[in-house]
Amino acid sequence: MEKFPSLTASRLYAMVRERGYRGLPTHFRHLVALHRPRKPAEAFLRLRTLPGEQGQVDWAHFGHIEIGNARRPLMAFVMVLSYSRDIYLRFFLDARMENFLRGHVGAFNTWCGLPRVLLYDNLKSAVLERQGDAIRFHPTLLAFAGFYRFEPRPVAVARGNEKGRVERAIRHIREAFFIARKFTDLDDLNAQAEQWCRNQAADRPCPEDRTMTVRQAFAQEQPLLLPLPANPYPVEEQVAAKVGKTPYVRFDLNDYSVPHAHVRRTLSVRADLGLVRVFDGAKMIASHRRSYDRDQQIEDPQHLKALVAIKREARQHRGLNSLTRAVPACQTLMIRAAERGSNIGAITNALLKLLDLYGAQELQAAVEEALHAGASHSRSVRDVLERRRVARGAPPPVETSLPEHVRRKDTTVRPHRLDSYDQLTLGGKDDE
Repeated sequence: MEKFPSLTASRLYAMVRERGYRGLPTHFRHLVALHRPRKPAEAFLRLRTLPGEQGQVDWAHFGHIEIGNARRPLMAFVMVLSYSRDIYLRFFLDARMENFLRGHVGAFNTWCGLPRVLLYDNLKSAVLERQGDAIRFHPTLLAFAGFYRFEPRPVAVARGNEKGRVERAIRHIREAFFIARKFTDLDDLNAQAEQWCRNQAADRPCPEDRTMTVRQAFAQEQPLLLPLPANPYPVEEQVAAKVGKTPYVRFDLNDYSVPHAHVRRTLSVRADLGLVRVFDGAKMIASHRRSYDRDQQIEDPQHLKALVAIKREARQHRGLNSLTRAVPACQTLMIRAAERGSNIGAITNALLKLLDLYGAQELQAAVEEALHAGASHSRSVRDVLERRRVARGAPPPVETSLPEHVRRKDTTVRPHRLDSYDQLTLGGKDDE
């Protein structure tokens, strides 16, 4: 074990079994533990800080929370003032950078100030890369620190004792606040956390000086905190979202409606904790309440109403164009129907069905006869068609429903004049 300190007890047991040892593995493991070299115990200095000098920050995982069909992590943002040990606690549904900064802003506003130095563990929201003493901070955190004028400082790797104040605060939160806690939703939990921080947690003895409470220590520390800027730091989630064929943008597991004129485009989504806004450039085109459920469609009724109206109008125009091309007399019929205030869409649909049943030539004759009699409704045209069919002794037409691709095969194609192709040859000879 002196030569190979990392040699495991199971490997040693296999070696001694080859040499004739017949003892049990548990007894042998106990013997190895007695003789294995141990590292000397490390002593730590008690770290003391001045009022307003330092704060410590960390995330803590508190299981998951069910919201509709979504199962989201319950993350606690914890910030502690190193001198007074005053705790700021707020729960979020993820540990993304935006919520990380929202936790900072909430703590600064609660304390009406901030410490000069904030200690972080080596989490990705603070440190992107570390090689020895060379540290690459997250650029968003650096911009945030520059706005509030504090120094972000990460602790050494595997040296959790350097931020022991926030670690002990998290343990205290688990034992004194969260265990056996009942809450209806995230807002209710955060309201209870705020009340606990300002009452029970603030009335506990201050570890730096047991003769006063955390509340009294914070009263001494607060005047020494850095003042807040005049304007708060804007914290919004901002992502680019591509709109497909349907007028919705996808954001955080849900779909949000946009005006139909913005389909097939890339838009910008900006969201805070309660509101999702959609922008086309600098113009806001939609605003919705934020949903933390999963696979939901959050819709503005006006967006869908406008889409339905334009679809109905387009459908009506397509049908009317097809009808007037096949039966020119229908154009005059439609003009008279519009003058009388009739439903053009209903008349168009009725005449299209008659066109399929009787054909264009017969419908043209029936419409002309109806117009000559002063009628301008599809019922009059149908009556004329039926009278003409009976006069001919023809059987009643049977409606057949064919698929669209079959119906397209019967589309009339207007042939080109063949002599137009000769112009290509003549033009080539002229060029020569």
